[in-house]
Amino acid sequence: MATALGSAAGRTPAGCVLVGAAVLSGQLCIGWSNDVIDMRRDIRAARRDKPLAVGTLAPTHAVAAASAAGALCVPLSLACGLAAGAAHLTGVGAGLAYNAVLKRTRWSWLPYGLAFGLLPAFVTLGLPDRPWPPWWLTTAGALLGMGAHLTNVLPDIDADLAAGVHGLPQRLGRARSRALAVLALLAASVVLVVGPPGGPGPLGWIGLTAAAVLAAAAALPRAQRPDSRLPFLLTLALSALDLTFLLLRGSGLH
Repeated sequence: MATALGSAAGRTPAGCVLVGAAVLSGQLCIGWSNDVIDMRRDIRAARRDKPLAVGTLAPTHAVAAASAAGALCVPLSLACGLAAGAAHLTGVGAGLAYNAVLKRTRWSWLPYGLAFGLLPAFVTLGLPDRPWPPWWLTTAGALLGMGAHLTNVLPDIDADLAAGVHGLPQRLGRARSRALAVLALLAASVVLVVGPPGGPGPLGWIGLTAAAVLAAAAALPRAQRPDSRLPFLLTLALSALDLTFLLLRGSGLH
């Protein structure tokens, strides 16, 4: 999706590949380091989907992989331009801060909002004239990030509370977190529809209707099971849908 956003903003094919590689390396660094930090907690929670928790991957290998991804992320990000690289590395830094500290505080939503909100800036600041993205794109990104945080944590709330992790979703509880996630995701779609110049148009209303259907699916019985990953998968689908309709509308991204 980041690569597609780069293409829509006018990045060259090589620039789009560079955007995708930088984002991939940053996400791998964040994801792998998160598993290293959470290894003991995942073992106590009997997480069978975590290689470190079940012993099929050595912790030293995971540390090496996360470190290598982080080391690659720096030059790949800066190769997109100094300002663009600074925006992306700030987002990656926010993700690492979430892993290390902020996931256990009431500010757990902030790294997600910041990182997702800065992604459009990483794309547009790498263009020749280095424009800042429009307000509606950064706002929608931040709202999507906050929704992603809430839906990603839903299946782990009970294990998190048992381990002493008290981020915003754990403090709100599963029902309120799910409701807030739906509101944030719908708000992101509304901003993407009404924010660009020229009004929503028929395609925008179609996209908003489809987004509402996806968000409403979070109320399905299967999605409300404590261990369900469906809300997070719906978040990914909604993000892809929002980006697709944004590209189809041909709205200027800078």
